[in-house]
Amino acid sequence: MADTAQIARQRSPLAHAADRLAAVTRSSGGAVRLAEVPFLAQLNVRLDAKSPAADAVGLALGLQLPLESNTVVRAADLTAVWLGPDEWLVVGQPGAQRELESRIRVAAGDEHVSVTDVSAQRTTLLVTGPRARDLLSHGCSLDLHPSAFGPGRCAQTTLARAQVVLVARDETRAGFWVLVRSTFAGYLTDWLLDAAVEYTDGPAAGSAA
Repeated sequence: MADTAQIARQRSPLAHAADRLAAVTRSSGGAVRLAEVPFLAQLNVRLDAKSPAADAVGLALGLQLPLESNTVVRAADLTAVWLGPDEWLVVGQPGAQRELESRIRVAAGDEHVSVTDVSAQRTTLLVTGPRARDLLSHGCSLDLHPSAFGPGRCAQTTLARAQVVLVARDETRAGFWVLVRSTFAGYLTDWLLDAAVEYTDGPAAGSAA
């Protein structure tokens, strides 16, 4: 069960930028929508993809761990992001990390599994809107065209020289998750706000003032 009291006491890495993100969203007329999605539970999971534990963990989580490189599987409020042949990032609701870790370890049983809570290491930026791909393409070398990086795809890449996990979400018009280390979140947000001015009605929305 999520520890909502603890979450309420926390301050997200981008709390100071919430007004500026909202201002760009308004000023762009919805062409780009920027927001932080703070405190998501994030667990790094490593195990043999061909072992019985992989199937057991998938059943316990209610989703199959993705086996195809750079793909994402989502079910209900959980998302499993492929990071490597034997490595995934399981993302859930804020405060759910302990419960998710318990489910994974119990399901794996005696099979070898590594579960690391990395929730505090990153925050998540939500980038949506009709010009979201154009905005991200300014700072990312990946081909983000839907034919190459469509819904359900992911990649560990750089955005404006910051290391990120980029996820093309599969819900209708859901845009992208940009998972970035908390220490780089402010820098990356400033870059996004500056780059997004192209789609707004003036430079003030991207100003840090």
